[in-house]
Amino acid sequence: MSVRELVVLGTASQVPTRHRNHNGYLLRWDGEGILFDPGEGTQRQMVRAGVAAHDLNRICVTHFHGDHALGLPGVIQRINLDQVPHEITAHYPKSGQRFYERLQYATPYRATVVITEAPADGDGVLAVTPSYTLDTRRLSHSIESYGYRITEHDGRRMLPERLAAHGIKGPDVGRIQREGSLGGVSLEDVSEARRGQRFAFVMDTRLCEGVYALAEGCDMLVIESTFLDEDEQLAVEHGHLTTGQAARVARDGGVRHLVLTHFSQRYTDPDEFERQARAAGYEGELTVAHDLLRVPVPKRR
Repeated sequence: MSVRELVVLGTASQVPTRHRNHNGYLLRWDGEGILFDPGEGTQRQMVRAGVAAHDLNRICVTHFHGDHALGLPGVIQRINLDQVPHEITAHYPKSGQRFYERLQYATPYRATVVITEAPADGDGVLAVTPSYTLDTRRLSHSIESYGYRITEHDGRRMLPERLAAHGIKGPDVGRIQREGSLGGVSLEDVSEARRGQRFAFVMDTRLCEGVYALAEGCDMLVIESTFLDEDEQLAVEHGHLTTGQAARVARDGGVRHLVLTHFSQRYTDPDEFERQARAAGYEGELTVAHDLLRVPVPKRR
């Protein structure tokens, strides 16, 4: 059975707190695991969440500030310790190549796994798999930062009533899906277009074109909400979003499920993030993330 869910490993910005670990987010997408922004302590959070190194297929780093990348050494060394047998690909800003290399070899270890490097160097497609396309957009932060978007390939939904009307059943259903037609009946006659699911991950950034492009039409948007609205000037100065800004992006982009995260340690009432997001006009499904939370990706429309 395919599983699509977000496993939240950490939600703190800049520094961890008693209740929030540094960033870390695992997206389970069918048989793949995509790890976003492994901050300090991610390896331990993976253990607590029941996530193994063997679950990882990609690592996506938005930028190289410590709260988003200091967990890389532990994660990479665990991948090698466990001798993960399948390919793992790392994506990160190409301008931060020296930081990636320093983190990859922060301490000695026995290398048993070759991690493929596929850095981002401008907007565009990073990978195309049988299930999805992974692309990236430049964001607006104090250092070069990228957001990521997964777009499932469009498919078709079989319509039982039309199949029955044409007398197609059993193994012939699979045959018409594979071959496109059967006995003069086309696949279009017994199915309808099914839009692929879309997931976006947006961390440290001001409002910019890239934020809107990544969020557009997403089934799930994971987005930073470092500051509450009353601290908007701080957000602009430090290259971050407020809760209201993030919620309006989701509202205008037609996002179905908004996940707010990356909270400043100055705030102690998580309910205020939800209140401000609703006040900004977002009416979809809303999650204010906390560590070790599991959030299902919405089912297809």
